[in-house]
Amino acid sequence: MAEQLYAGLIFGLIGMAAFGYGKKQGKPKPMIVGALLCGYPYVITHGPALWIVGMALTAALFLKND
Repeated sequence: MAEQLYAGLIFGLIGMAAFGYGKKQGKPKPMIVGALLCGYPYVITHGPALWIVGMALTAALFLKND
């Protein structure tokens, strides 16, 4: 239970920051990934899967294909 809370909090904050950055810079990739980071904890409820998906989406922010 606490594992889900921490994962949601951490990746939700990263998602909010990424979305705000994307909106300010006019870049769609950070906005989309940020929105996904904010919303995926509502869909995925299994603890380890939350961390794996969150880390994968966070890594996607840093991949260079703009």
